[in-house]
Amino acid sequence: MNIGERLLKGDKRACARLITMLENNDQEAIEIIKKLYKHTGDAYVIGITGPPGSGKSTLTDRLTKELRKRDKKVGIIAVDPTSPFSGGAILGDRIRMNDLALDKGVFIRSMGTRGSLGGMSKATWGATKVLDIYGVDYIFIETVGVGQSEIDIVKTADTVLMVMVPNLGDDIQALKAGIMEIADVFAINKADLDGADKTQLEIEMNLDLNEKKDYRPPVIKVSASKNENIDKLTEKLMEHRNYLEETGELIERRKRNTKLEIIKLVEEELMDLIMNKALEENLLDNLSEEILLKDLDPYSAKDRVLNLIK
Repeated sequence: MNIGERLLKGDKRACARLITMLENNDQEAIEIIKKLYKHTGDAYVIGITGPPGSGKSTLTDRLTKELRKRDKKVGIIAVDPTSPFSGGAILGDRIRMNDLALDKGVFIRSMGTRGSLGGMSKATWGATKVLDIYGVDYIFIETVGVGQSEIDIVKTADTVLMVMVPNLGDDIQALKAGIMEIADVFAINKADLDGADKTQLEIEMNLDLNEKKDYRPPVIKVSASKNENIDKLTEKLMEHRNYLEETGELIERRKRNTKLEIIKLVEEELMDLIMNKALEENLLDNLSEEILLKDLDPYSAKDRVLNLIK
């Protein structure tokens, strides 16, 4: 059997191999996705985001175990920061979720951002489709946790779970940030610490200011390390899914995300096309020198680069 047939039959190694091929921008992997795309759409994608140190990995681990109790097959994409110097990534989530790796009903993949902004790897979209074809019921995408640039997760996930913790010292500032607006469900992790009630109150007050939304995101206090309230949080995630399905918002959300993905793919293809031609002709170095000598301005240089594809 070829890799595509193996993937349809739920072969874990084929799933891992295909994701690696996508990360390496292998054209064969893209052709396989094209051929099998009709088998996507069954998996529900939950994005897990929040500041560093909020316990996203532990919470992902607990939520996965809760879904496994309900006999659901789960895929986890854990995006880790990539070093801008060596290109390597920490990829620590596999270590933190070591016991889950032995579960046949769970697939875990750590992916480096490889310089991509927005808290996600460029290959995340492709990996999500591979896991969908592979046959998982739920996909968790755990982002890097770098602040407001995390908003990319909303372009992929059906439901976004925002993980907060007490006593970070920047609760008020975080509430004002745009990242708070993308959350469908809030989880205050490490709720056994002092300040959990205050953090919950601040989030609730912030939600009170937004009267335009038909859906009000719930705010749940949990303790991932102690496995407390995980079942309650899971129910809130399920309730949000039901809301999206009943109102037709899920189709609208997926349509919007698909549109953004097309734009992203076109942007990447055009950028590669332009930059490859520019490098061949040593154009960037020449233009940079002209700009430094004031013989050219950056805007005119941009026009000359774009002329490469006209």
